[in-house]
Amino acid sequence: MFQTEFQFVLPKGYVDEEGILHKEGTMRLANAADEIYPLRDMMVQQNPAYLTIALLARVITRLGTLDKINNRTIENLFTADLAYLQDFYERINAMDFPVYKGVCPHCGKEVEIPVNFMEAGI
Repeated sequence: MFQTEFQFVLPKGYVDEEGILHKEGTMRLANAADEIYPLRDMMVQQNPAYLTIALLARVITRLGTLDKINNRTIENLFTADLAYLQDFYERINAMDFPVYKGVCPHCGKEVEIPVNFMEAGI
């Protein structure tokens, strides 16, 4: 079954305005709109580094008991948690490279060979 949502646990956790700590959350796979629409945001246009904030606010579907995740929520994360979420986003949205079956010329065993066109310079 194809998985579109992934659970995470923040290293430090988000402390909301009432002092409640939120550590567990869910992030969904990004779609094209998630990558394109934030580029229209005035904050992103003024500061391209803000794209991370806008993007994460779109794809995080749950954080503790919070009803709504927005840019302000992401802005108030501890830097360790922001770095964790950036890495988590990259890992779950990474492109799966094609795998080809081949035969090892040395031992004759069947092997799977991943082909990364990005690194191959193609």
